[in-house]
Amino acid sequence: MAGVFGKSYTNQILLKKSCRSFYNIRRTFQIGRNDEMCESRKRVFRPTLMTGIQPTGFPHIGNYLGAIQQSVKLQNSESYDKIFFSIVDLHSITVPQNPTILRQNIINLACSLLACGLDKPQTVLFQQSSVPHHTELAWILGCLATLNKLDHLPQWKEKSPSKEDVSLGLYSYPVLQAADVLIYRATDVPVGDDQIKHMEFARHLARQFNKIYSPVFPIPKQITSQHIRIKSLRDPIRKMSKSEKDSRGRIELFDSPDEIREKLRKAVTDLGTGGMIGYDSQGRPGISNIIDIHAAVEGSTPDQICSECAHLTTVEYKERAAEAIIEMLKPIRARIVHLRNEPQHVVSVLSKGNEIAAQNAAKTCAEVKKLIGLS
Repeated sequence: MAGVFGKSYTNQILLKKSCRSFYNIRRTFQIGRNDEMCESRKRVFRPTLMTGIQPTGFPHIGNYLGAIQQSVKLQNSESYDKIFFSIVDLHSITVPQNPTILRQNIINLACSLLACGLDKPQTVLFQQSSVPHHTELAWILGCLATLNKLDHLPQWKEKSPSKEDVSLGLYSYPVLQAADVLIYRATDVPVGDDQIKHMEFARHLARQFNKIYSPVFPIPKQITSQHIRIKSLRDPIRKMSKSEKDSRGRIELFDSPDEIREKLRKAVTDLGTGGMIGYDSQGRPGISNIIDIHAAVEGSTPDQICSECAHLTTVEYKERAAEAIIEMLKPIRARIVHLRNEPQHVVSVLSKGNEIAAQNAAKTCAEVKKLIGLS
């Protein structure tokens, strides 16, 4: 009986060891495959969204249909404890700015974001330069970043060939961008296609810091916009930009109905077959860009727009698209006008946001500095 018990007991021990070994192998494989899984076991991060926009001009319809509208939807989904929306003025000075115009652009951008609906209690609208912890963390992260990584990022590769003396600010732009995200321990970040590589770099820096010191940062997930990138009305090969010299290339949220009609009339297009519209982003980028804008405004698709407007000439179609854009922007423009007449309210919103942002950023910065031996 004792022999039978002893054999049974031994088998049980071997079975337990086998199970433990399998579990450890499985766990090791999972950790190696997924850093986020490993870190989530050690620390739970509250759902936090972070995004930003440069105050380089009045926001245009491309900004609204992309980052701003998406952020409003995410805000209204109530999926996040906090949403940090930064007016990233430090990024804007990587190229020369007129100080007077920059100050006004910051207020105009704040008015526009509030008018678009980024005004819920969980949303923190603030000015990047008013929270010094961004640059403090940027320096710390910069000490982990390598020249090899920075050399291959889009911001540097696209802009450096066009300038003889490129600023250090432009070169290190992605490091500050990473700090913008990580200082609030953001779990999610909405990004456009042109910023995906920069977000991968931010994730890389977060992993590096966590591996060397401690899992202070979540590995932020990128949320890509479903909307197609809106192009310039004057040069439909390039994206619509706040800083484009020719203001006719963009439809600003504050544009009057007459200005919108005029910009659509002057938009670069081709006559096409018999002067009719047709969607061909490669062969007919000008009219295709207007169709993309119209479809996004209507919550439709380019094919549906082309089907509904097949009987219209290009000139007639531009008029129809203009009216649809005017109708969508009408309530937003009215709210912008109201807010611009109450500048103290806008300043107050930013001041409160700066305070909340600084409180959150200070906690992260203090923990980081303690870990690396600065305090």
